[in-house]
Amino acid sequence: MPPKLKFAEGEKVLCFHGPLIYEAKCLKSSVTKDDHVRYLIHYAGWNKNWDEWVPESRVLKYNEANVQRQKKVQRAHSAQPVKTKKTPAKGRKSEASSTPAREESRASTPAGKEADSTPAPAKTAKTQSKDTPADSGSDQPKKKRGRLDLSIESEEQYLAKVEVKIKIPEELKVWLVDDWDVITRQQKLAMLPAKLTVEQIVDNYLAFKKSSKSHNQAKESVLVDITEGIKEYFNATLGSQLLYKFERPQYSEILQDYPDKPMSQIYGSIHLLRLFAKMGPMLAYTALDERSLQHVLSHIQDFLKYMVTNRSTLFNLQDYGNATPEYHRKVQ
Repeated sequence: MPPKLKFAEGEKVLCFHGPLIYEAKCLKSSVTKDDHVRYLIHYAGWNKNWDEWVPESRVLKYNEANVQRQKKVQRAHSAQPVKTKKTPAKGRKSEASSTPAREESRASTPAGKEADSTPAPAKTAKTQSKDTPADSGSDQPKKKRGRLDLSIESEEQYLAKVEVKIKIPEELKVWLVDDWDVITRQQKLAMLPAKLTVEQIVDNYLAFKKSSKSHNQAKESVLVDITEGIKEYFNATLGSQLLYKFERPQYSEILQDYPDKPMSQIYGSIHLLRLFAKMGPMLAYTALDERSLQHVLSHIQDFLKYMVTNRSTLFNLQDYGNATPEYHRKVQ
């Protein structure tokens, strides 16, 4: 029997978006193969570009009790001190310009900005967190060989570039949303080391491409550069770009428990997906020319297709576990 839907299409509802609650309308509903209910939500007064599929756990009935809850959450959030942000470089498109006019009151996105660090799904992945762990010296980007060169270009070169976008397939976006919900609202943690690590996933992709009939030595050289670059990007950015605030104590513990292991041998598929959701703006900072950049992007999109094909193996909500009471005390 399919699960019973709590909300009807066209129903006025309230919906969590980050830590806040917004008035919204339920446009459509769907049930996944594993019986997870999701709703297509339109936020009242917002551009339809912000419509999104959300898990049922984020949707609330529109009634007096929940409206009061909405106001209480808003007051608590408004009472928090506002963090100052760096002014965008002159001539650089402001991150705020990619959001609706009311964005200043909408402090968080489903995988957008939670407190001082947050990964974001493709639709909202324009902000790079400045929250760097205390022990993150090994996570800082270094100049690397190959096509995924992490060297930083001049401001003039950067400003002359077009915005780099990586399209996250819809089949993977839903996992980013569920990941946000599990970590930030349910306060669970990915179980580490992962059953299938980033390094294993990338190596499996490389083996898959090598088995292709069209594969040749020239293509293999490029693929090795690309896949090694993905691992390097992951290791360089995990601690400063890809973690929610709730995950930071776990990250510190992992660094202590595995001091000699790269994080690509510890973390798994969902953190790799977070990397791809944020990699577009990261690539804009590299010194790649336009042709090389498009070449890299085509390989990244191909990797994402591979993840879509293998998503039943790569993603599972059973890969998260409850945090201990002691861990919760560390977070506070």
